[in-house]
Amino acid sequence: MLPRSISLNRGGVGSTAAWPIARDVRVTDLDAGEADLVERARHGDQAAFGKLISRHQEVAFRAAYLVTRDRDDAADAAQQAFIKAHRALDRFRAGSRFRPWLLQIATNEARNLQRAAGARGRLALRLGRAPDVVDSPEAHAEAMERRSQLLTALERCRREDQEIIGYRYFLGLSEAETATALDCPPGTAKSRLSRALGRLRAELMSSSVTAQGGPR
Repeated sequence: MLPRSISLNRGGVGSTAAWPIARDVRVTDLDAGEADLVERARHGDQAAFGKLISRHQEVAFRAAYLVTRDRDDAADAAQQAFIKAHRALDRFRAGSRFRPWLLQIATNEARNLQRAAGARGRLALRLGRAPDVVDSPEAHAEAMERRSQLLTALERCRREDQEIIGYRYFLGLSEAETATALDCPPGTAKSRLSRALGRLRAELMSSSVTAQGGPR
């Protein structure tokens, strides 16, 4: 059974440096009874899994940080990795090392976060706007205003446009995954997305003209 919550100690994870400095975190195969901890965790021992978290949360964070370069994203990826690892314990091969298996999951989670963030940035660029870069209160206010304008314009678009833009950029799906989710050929999904983005740009331009006192 999945624990009610799996939470990393964020105050102690990755707190020594902005960049994950290499440390000697090597362990011998199934070191210090780790095989026993894994086996107990597979049979529902939450305390055993908690010990596995304590042993590996730092290295999971550092592996994720190498991908995300963002401390909060890395912590989120590491936490999701432990949740997914717990769910997949029944598929863990007895006698294997736990840490490399966990880090593979953490790296995949970090890459997923990066793809989602990158897709949102590409949407901003394709709409002729730079991704949010906040380095002052004024820049933050401007970024929030741009985000509000984008979401307001998207709400005025037709439902199918909202859906395909949401799948592709806000959920971070690839073009192939978007096509599968919408149950249509990849070429159809690509052309639908292009048309939807065109209509969204038109909505944004119309909103800008209206805000400046021109005709709607």
